[in-house]
Amino acid sequence: MKQFTVKTGARSEMTDITDRVRDVLRESEIKSGICYVFTPHTTAAITINENADPDVPRDIIMEMDKVIPLNDNYRHIEGNSAAHIKASLIGASEMVFIEDGKLVLGTWQSIFFCEFDGPRTRKVLVKWTP
Repeated sequence: MKQFTVKTGARSEMTDITDRVRDVLRESEIKSGICYVFTPHTTAAITINENADPDVPRDIIMEMDKVIPLNDNYRHIEGNSAAHIKASLIGASEMVFIEDGKLVLGTWQSIFFCEFDGPRTRKVLVKWTP
């Protein structure tokens, strides 16, 4: 297993981490298997979505903010309930196949780190199995 950090600059953002995951796999020299990408944070998530148009991640965040507003009479005292809900809906991990030493992703797909309670420095863990 390997780990890297992601520094976020806004309360909510989606950061393409595909190249960083590829770098980890290249170092591992694995040729075929499964790659797991996980974040150990309750207000962040990992997802796979389109990488070609930067408006797609912006639209995802915009719509999530409509459905799960920052302030909505939540009881959680820290004031970040919306972030916890968003992270739970998207999920803390993704699994991607590895073939010929490469991630098996669609033409327009990337792996995104989703920040919902930033800005912060976050951890991403990558593990692979043959």
